[in-house]
Amino acid sequence: MLKMKDHDIQCLKEAIKESELSVKNGNHPFGAVLADKKGVIILHTQNSVETTRDATGHAETNLMRQASLLYDKEFLETCTIYSSAEPCVMCSGAIYWTGVRRVVYGLSETSLFKLTGDDPANETLQLPCREVFKQSRRETEVIGPLLEDEAGEVHKGFWKP
Repeated sequence: MLKMKDHDIQCLKEAIKESELSVKNGNHPFGAVLADKKGVIILHTQNSVETTRDATGHAETNLMRQASLLYDKEFLETCTIYSSAEPCVMCSGAIYWTGVRRVVYGLSETSLFKLTGDDPANETLQLPCREVFKQSRRETEVIGPLLEDEAGEVHKGFWKP
């Protein structure tokens, strides 16, 4: 059974704030934070696809790159990534390979797709992160969607469906 922690909602709200900053910085509306087992945020990042012209510059992948350079896998296994939206297939892979074993997200892939429609800037594979993690050799706890209305607000009017 999945267990919510006292700090999950507050950390998720911080990831949503990062998604808002991402738009202000000229990127797609996605943000993520990494917290230790006590809920202390140790890293935060945003999407950087537009400003870096790097198609892999998703918030979660950016965060996992930073985390893997700064921390060992044993520590990362005790951390939680909070993402403003459900991690895509690529980001789920980055989370898996980095060793983070707990994911909490806001907006579901299904709800995101309803907001983005056919906008070519969001060519989603529509594969839930739970399905990706289910194929792995170790368990990754996934909690979400949570705060979907709040997480989805920054997407309204951003995409051209």
